[in-house]
Amino acid sequence: MKAMILAAGRGERMRPLTDYTPKPLLAVGGKPLIEHLIERLVAAGFSELVINHAHLGDQIEAFVGDGARWGVHVRYSCEERALETGGGIQRALPLVGPRPFLVVNGDIWTDMDFAPLRRRSPRLAHLILVENPPHHPRGDFALHGARVLDADGPRLTFSGIALYHPDLFADCRPGAFPLAPLLRQAMAEGQVTGERFDGHWFDVGTPERLQVLDQMLKAEGVP
Repeated sequence: MKAMILAAGRGERMRPLTDYTPKPLLAVGGKPLIEHLIERLVAAGFSELVINHAHLGDQIEAFVGDGARWGVHVRYSCEERALETGGGIQRALPLVGPRPFLVVNGDIWTDMDFAPLRRRSPRLAHLILVENPPHHPRGDFALHGARVLDADGPRLTFSGIALYHPDLFADCRPGAFPLAPLLRQAMAEGQVTGERFDGHWFDVGTPERLQVLDQMLKAEGVP
């Protein structure tokens, strides 16, 4: 199974930090967010990664290179302008191949063990959901057993970690488009499963949350 890191976002809420540095290269605990993710993916057994980028993408390629220093092979999906989550994944499909693949947002930090996901075979999608953080109290989707639904009632937050089958994007045209409508349609068809993750997970969406995470990792001595 291959893994894809989404790193094309502009990071408007992180400005001015992201005016000169792409969000995945912002440092927490002494190293860039994307390095934390790469190390965790490699530890889980992933050997082939795809990274998409747009804003200041040359900096990402300069830092990550071909992935050799982590013992992983990295390929890039370059976007002249960010294609949103759905469009970015669809554009990268020739690089990830015809089998299910893992996607991780490049602006999160987590201590999740990705290894068990390599043994899963999703229908169209398998989402990792987390407890709603203070900045997103309403959540995104409901988890009923192993099924994820766009339903009323208690909801959890989509972590930005998921397995996708390429067939999820079968009817999509190239260009910029969001991912959520595809997921909601697949949910309506009973094609989306999921699980709850109760470990550490941070969405680094603002300078304040970046600072909190940085202080936490340094205090705990997380490598």
